[in-house]
Amino acid sequence: MVEPGRRNLGERYELAELIAAGGMGQVWRGTDVILGRPVAVKVLRSEYTGDPTFRARFRAEAQHAAGLSHPNIAAVFDYGEIEATDGSGETLAYLVMELVEGEPLSSVLQRGGRLPPAVTLSLLEQTASALGEAHRVGLVHRDVKPGNILIRDDGRVKITDFGIAWSAESVPLTRTGQVIGTPQYLAPEVAEGHHATPASDVYALGLVGYECLTGHPAFDGDNAVTIALKQVREDPDPLPDDLPGDVRRLIRRALAKDPAARMPDGAAFVAAVEDVRAGRPQPEPASTRSLAVLPGLPAGAHPAAAGP
Repeated sequence: MVEPGRRNLGERYELAELIAAGGMGQVWRGTDVILGRPVAVKVLRSEYTGDPTFRARFRAEAQHAAGLSHPNIAAVFDYGEIEATDGSGETLAYLVMELVEGEPLSSVLQRGGRLPPAVTLSLLEQTASALGEAHRVGLVHRDVKPGNILIRDDGRVKITDFGIAWSAESVPLTRTGQVIGTPQYLAPEVAEGHHATPASDVYALGLVGYECLTGHPAFDGDNAVTIALKQVREDPDPLPDDLPGDVRRLIRRALAKDPAARMPDGAAFVAAVEDVRAGRPQPEPASTRSLAVLPGLPAGAHPAAAGP
């Protein structure tokens, strides 16, 4: 976190306004004073940056993310580490990104509820296109959710926060058994303790589509563990009957419990959306795989949001 009163990082980035704060840290609107351009600066929480393993992994992920170039991906410009000036000895780690003028899909849904199928398909196609480029070069997002999908005023989607959840998995946090990710968008295999794959991103994007089409998350509960259990054991309520059948099949296919029954990656998701638009037949989704145990999530575990 930025210490009170600090408004400059690395003698290059002036911080002007706090945009968001969440489980992973703070996001600031700022200015790159050398290049004279607006930027978004994510400053990570000290419980993560105090761990050298996290910093090494996050630095590597920042380098990979900076190599991504796609119109639907918020560009990563820079990464830095500086020592706090309050005498604590803490290291501040920060990521400098493209400033997207718009709002997160989460705010759009909170304000307006259900979105029309055509709008939903456009959002899914653009996000899947971004994920497809990442998957092509070996990157998995690991935290696809409405809060990480930014919508510009012209309707273009920009997805943010590649790799942050993966980096956070290296940190021995105080609460044992903590799963990094957002439980409402957590793929079943990740909840079970397996590594995220491109198909895990597809599942999360399917959940985003479900929420766009219904106005509410597919799974909810009193606590994060309950929600994670539902991801593994249950199907969401059926999509409304007033939606086109091919749109419902698209979402059901993305939400298959078995990763092998989903679209394998973002590019395949884009192709599936194109099939829907063209009226081509969709494969019938596989039936639900029901499990009685959740090996990767021990009793008392607390999935943690990896948001801003």
